[in-house]
Amino acid sequence: MRVTLFIEPHRGATYDDQLRLARHAEDAGFDGFFRADHYQAMGADSGLPGPTDAWLTLAGLARETTRLRLGTLVNSVTFRLPGPLAIMVAQVDAMSGGRIELGMGAGWFEREHTSYGIPFPAVGERFDRMAEQLAIITGLWATPDGERFSHDGQFYRLLDAPALPKPVQRPGPPVLVGGKGPRRTPELAARFADEYNVPFKAVAETAVAFDRVRRACAEHGRPADRPMTFSAGVVAAIGRTDAEAAHRAAPLHAPSALPPEDPVIGSPAALVQRLGELAAIGATRAHVRVIDVSDLDLVDLIAAEVLPYAGQL
Repeated sequence: MRVTLFIEPHRGATYDDQLRLARHAEDAGFDGFFRADHYQAMGADSGLPGPTDAWLTLAGLARETTRLRLGTLVNSVTFRLPGPLAIMVAQVDAMSGGRIELGMGAGWFEREHTSYGIPFPAVGERFDRMAEQLAIITGLWATPDGERFSHDGQFYRLLDAPALPKPVQRPGPPVLVGGKGPRRTPELAARFADEYNVPFKAVAETAVAFDRVRRACAEHGRPADRPMTFSAGVVAAIGRTDAEAAHRAAPLHAPSALPPEDPVIGSPAALVQRLGELAAIGATRAHVRVIDVSDLDLVDLIAAEVLPYAGQL
């Protein structure tokens, strides 16, 4: 089981906060460092000092880390046009020496859109746009050197794009599709994704979502030589004592617009157990979310008492 560290900087984190945590995670032995793509806090907290852009942040981290896989969990399809996004991700992939992954989702938090003047179409249109964006981004990356790429779709039209720059990873950085929708999400994962992620849900619900994607892969004739990576997000509020775990879990009880989650609250052994349960349903990667980006002690605790066991799963 590979374990990445996942954070939600929109709750309140500067670039320097994220850099400190990413470097600490790299030194501690985590496989990767992923961040959310949001422009506004969702709960009662103010989100001070304000949001940071996911790809500006990852570009900086690409130059200031050496080993970590870096990515989004997940991009909102409403935030960026697909052509410029393909350029952006390819450039950051080059800046990192080939360590970037692109997570894509349909977006869901309407308030951040209205706050910053970003259009927020109905859910069906967002999924239609996501399908086109994935086709365009992967198509641009896969276009052979010297050839052009065109796309004439419902929402986007590209004519004779030079399909540059090329990412270091060929045919492109791994694509992650995240979400738990019952129909469109499995279809898009089967068609375009290297990894399918279920965000922070109970093991039983995660297993059902994995099975939907497995069926979609079969229905779409996904080649056997292109296996799907299954992953799960896990919220971790663990401690050496019950009091320490409860202290770390306190923010989870504040009012929030987030969908219901199934956090691990307790000992490191409880997190190891959850990872084992996820491995049993086919997960080979876990994105472990820490709530407080300044809590380097929690990162050390996970590294010392969870990562050695996760590597055996």
